[in-house]
Amino acid sequence: MKLMLAAMLASSVQASDVTPIQKVLTMLSDLQGKIIGEGNDAQKVYDEFSEFCEDRSRNLGFEIKTGKAEVNDLTAAIENEVATAASLTAKIEELSASISVDEADHKAATEIRAKEQAAFSAEEKELADIIDTLGRAISIVEKEMKGGASMMQLKNAGGVVQALTVMVQATAISSADASKLTALLQNSETDDELDAGAPAGAVYKSASGGIVATLQDLFEKAENQLEAARSTETKSVQAYQMLAQSLTDEISFGNKDLEKTKKNLAASSEAKATATGDLSVTSKDLSGDTATLSTLHQDCMKGADDFEAESKSRGEELQALATAKKVIGETTGGAAGQSYSFLQETSRSTISSAADLANFEAVRFVRDLARKQNSPALAQLASRMAQAMRTSSGDPFAKVKSLIKNMIEKLLSESQADATEKAFCDKEMAETEAKKADNEATIEKQSTQIDSMTAKSSKLKGQVAELQKQLAALARTQAEADKVRAEEKGAFDTNSAEMDKGVKGIQLALKVLRDYYAQDAAHQSADGAGSGIIGLLEVVEADFSKGLAEMRAAEQSAVSEHDKLSKANAIEGAVKEQDVKYKTKESKGLDKDTADTNGDRATVQEELDAVNEYYKNLKGRCVAKAETHADRVARRDAEIAGLKEALSILSGEAVLLQSTAKHMLRGA
Repeated sequence: MKLMLAAMLASSVQASDVTPIQKVLTMLSDLQGKIIGEGNDAQKVYDEFSEFCEDRSRNLGFEIKTGKAEVNDLTAAIENEVATAASLTAKIEELSASISVDEADHKAATEIRAKEQAAFSAEEKELADIIDTLGRAISIVEKEMKGGASMMQLKNAGGVVQALTVMVQATAISSADASKLTALLQNSETDDELDAGAPAGAVYKSASGGIVATLQDLFEKAENQLEAARSTETKSVQAYQMLAQSLTDEISFGNKDLEKTKKNLAASSEAKATATGDLSVTSKDLSGDTATLSTLHQDCMKGADDFEAESKSRGEELQALATAKKVIGETTGGAAGQSYSFLQETSRSTISSAADLANFEAVRFVRDLARKQNSPALAQLASRMAQAMRTSSGDPFAKVKSLIKNMIEKLLSESQADATEKAFCDKEMAETEAKKADNEATIEKQSTQIDSMTAKSSKLKGQVAELQKQLAALARTQAEADKVRAEEKGAFDTNSAEMDKGVKGIQLALKVLRDYYAQDAAHQSADGAGSGIIGLLEVVEADFSKGLAEMRAAEQSAVSEHDKLSKANAIEGAVKEQDVKYKTKESKGLDKDTADTNGDRATVQEELDAVNEYYKNLKGRCVAKAETHADRVARRDAEIAGLKEALSILSGEAVLLQSTAKHMLRGA
C-alpha cells in the first residue's frame, strides 16, 4: 500500500494543484519581478533623458559662451571700423582740399604764364623792330659819312633826320638817350650855321661821329635787352613747366590717394554693415540659446523629480510586497498546516516513502540548479534541505519551504541591491564621463583660443612696432625738412635783406643823380657821362629788383612746399598714431583675455584631474568585475525561478499527500 502511494505521489507531483497561500506568494513574487523590471526600464529611460539633458546643456553652454565671445568681437570690430571711417573721412577732406588748392594754383600759374608769354611776344617784336631801325640808321649815317656830304646835305636828304626822329619816338629808348640824340642834332645844326665857312668834312665828322656812337650804344642796349628778355622768358617757361609738372603730379597722386581712401572708406563701411548684421543675428541667437537653456533646466529638473518620485514609489511598493510575503510566510504556517497538511500529523508513518520521494526530488532539483548556475549558495541550500528532510521532527516540507523562501528573499534583496548599485554605477559613470569629456573639450577649446589670441596679439604687436618705426622715420623726415626750411629761411632773410638794401641804395643814387642833373644844365649838356651812369644804374636796379622778386617767389614756393609736406606728415602721423592706439589697446585686451583664459584653463585642468582620479576609482568599483551586471541579473533570475519551481514541487507534493490520505481514510 505504501509503495503504491509513493508511486502515485511520484507520478502526480508535477500536476498537483497549489494551495491558495502558495498562489498568493507566487503572485507576490511575480509582481515584485514586474516592478523590478519596470524600474529597470524606467532607469534606462531616465539615463537616456539625463544624458540628453547634459549633452544639450553642455552644447548650449558652449554656444552661449561662443555667442558672447562673437558679440564682443563684433562690437570691437564695429568700433574699430567707426574709428577707421572717421580717420578716412578726415583724410578725404584733407586730400580734397589739397587737390583743390593744387588745381587752383595750376590754373593761376597757367594764366600768369599766358600773360607773360603775350608780354614777351610784344616786347620781342618791339625790340626786334628797334634793332632793325637802329641798324638801318647806323648804315645810313655811315654811308653818308663815306660820301663826304655836309650835315646840311644830310638834313636835306632827310635820311638821318628821319632815322633820328624814329629813334626819338621809339619807346625802347630812354628819355636820356632821346635827349642826347636831340641835343646832338641841334648842336650839329647850330655848328653848321655858325661855322659855315669851316670845312664840311670836319663839321660832319664831329656831328656824325657822336650820332653813330650813340646809335651803336643804343643798338647794343637793345640787343642786350632782347637777349635778357629771351633769357627771362626761357627761365619763366622752365619755371612754369616745373611748377606745372609738380602740380600735375601732386594732383594725380592726390586723386589716386583720394580714390584709394574712398575705396577703403567704402570697404570699412561695408565691413561695419556686415559686422552690424552679424551682431544682430548673433545677439538674437544668444538670447534664444539663453532662453532655451533656462527652459531646459526646468524641464530636466522636473524629469529628475518625477523619476525620483517614481523610484521612491517603486521602492515602497517592493518593500510592502516583501513585508506581505514575510507576514504570510510567518503567520499562515499553522493555518496552512491545519487546512492542507493535517495528514502529515496523523498519518506520517503511512506516507514516509512519499516524503522521501519529495525530499529526493526537491533536493536533486536544487542541487542540479546549483550546479547549472555554478552557485555555492544554492549548493549549500541543497545540503541544508537534505539535512532538514532527514532530521526534522515536524513537517519536513514546511522546513524546506522555509529555507527556499528565505533564499528567494535573499536573492531578491541582492538583486535589488545590485540594481541599485548598477543604477549608481551607470549614473556616476555617465556623469563622470560627460564631465570628463566636457572638461577636455573646454580645455581644447581654451587652448585653441589661447593660441589664436596669442598669435593675433603677436601680430598686432609686430604691426605696432612697424608703425612706430614708420612714425619715427616720419618724425626724422619732418625734422630734416624743418631744418632745411630753417636754413633756407635764414639764407633768404640774409640775402633778401642785402638785395633790398642794394635796391634801396641804387634807388637813392638814382634819385640823387637825377635831381642833380635836372638842376644843373651845364652838367646835363656835357658829354653825357651822367646819363650813361644813370642808365647803368637803372639796369642794375632792374637786375636787383628782379633778383629780389625771384628770391621772394622762391621763398614763397619753399614755404608752400614745406607747409604741404608738414600737413601731409601730420595727417599720416595722426592716422598711424591712431592705428598704434587701437592696435595697442586691442593687443592689451587680447593679452588680458589670454591670461584670463589661461587661469580658466588651469581651473578646468584641476577639475579634470579630480574627475580623472574619481573616474579611475569608479571604474575599479563598477567596471573591473569578472561578472557583468546583466550576467548577475540573469543568474539570479534563473536561481529565483528554479527555487520557485522547487518550492512548487514541494507544495505540490504536500497537496498530493493530503488528497491521497483523505481518500485512504475514507476507504478505511
